[in-house]
Amino acid sequence: MRVEIIGTESLGVRGLCCVVGIKDRKVVIDPGIALGFRRYGLMPHPVQVIASERSKSCIAKALENATDIVISHYHGDHIPLANANPYQLSVQKVAILFKYARLWTKGIQDISENQVRRAKSLSQNLDRMLPKAEGTSDGPLAFSLPVPHGEIDSRGGSVMMTRIEENGEVFVHASDIQLLSDKAINQILAWQPNIVFASGPPVYLPSLTMQQQEDALRRTLRLAEDVDTLILDHHLLRSKRGEQWLDHASSLAKRKVICAADFMGVPRNLLEAERVLWYQKLPVPDNWHRAYAKGEINVISEWYDKVAHVRV
Repeated sequence: MRVEIIGTESLGVRGLCCVVGIKDRKVVIDPGIALGFRRYGLMPHPVQVIASERSKSCIAKALENATDIVISHYHGDHIPLANANPYQLSVQKVAILFKYARLWTKGIQDISENQVRRAKSLSQNLDRMLPKAEGTSDGPLAFSLPVPHGEIDSRGGSVMMTRIEENGEVFVHASDIQLLSDKAINQILAWQPNIVFASGPPVYLPSLTMQQQEDALRRTLRLAEDVDTLILDHHLLRSKRGEQWLDHASSLAKRKVICAADFMGVPRNLLEAERVLWYQKLPVPDNWHRAYAKGEINVISEWYDKVAHVRV
């Protein structure tokens, strides 16, 4: 089994996209990314846009010969969008790549009206039905019944988790569970995985209480008792405080708890957490974002050399 993570916060973008290769199948999970459109009163810095361009390119390349495509839910950082902003993946640019792969998608129950609209728009643009995969299986692939997107009865509704097995090795993609409910954890452990890739708790949000953080830590340590490789990323690594939380959890766990960048063997690149610092180091000209949105700027050619030698 080969697991490659190509789009998440420790790699510079928002998302939880990965590719899992097994003997005769290539599974792309959650082929979408985003950047926080406005954070700290600032639009994405060009260094983030470079990361976004790279991740979009990696996702498109992965989709080219995918045998299976999984969509855990319909938030804009997990799917290609019909009305994508410049920092998201446009469905129009990748629709042809969905033509022959098997689709495994979450049903439209227990989700917001916005997610339902995105699901219907995605189906229309792909010119394909989105089959409800929850609770089904197909050879090495299995999909959970709905589990909470964060807390039970939260506004995020529910998500679908994915299990992939080959030669006794089990990988689980636990999208946006945020370690905020026991239901998802119980299902993951019942699947007996070796590797888990999941969203950690959103400690950057002031609304997340200390009790919720302590409960998330308890669930993390519970997973780490039985999982060889526990990868936490996404919501957790939108702040430096989240990185500290991750390292603290790892210090307490029986096995290491790591982020996607650690797993992929590359430096952590927490650009969402560092947006203000990048603006301080490399100011962005007025109207830059408008010009980029119009396609008037090649961000890699104009900014790559500028950011390559800057540390924040």
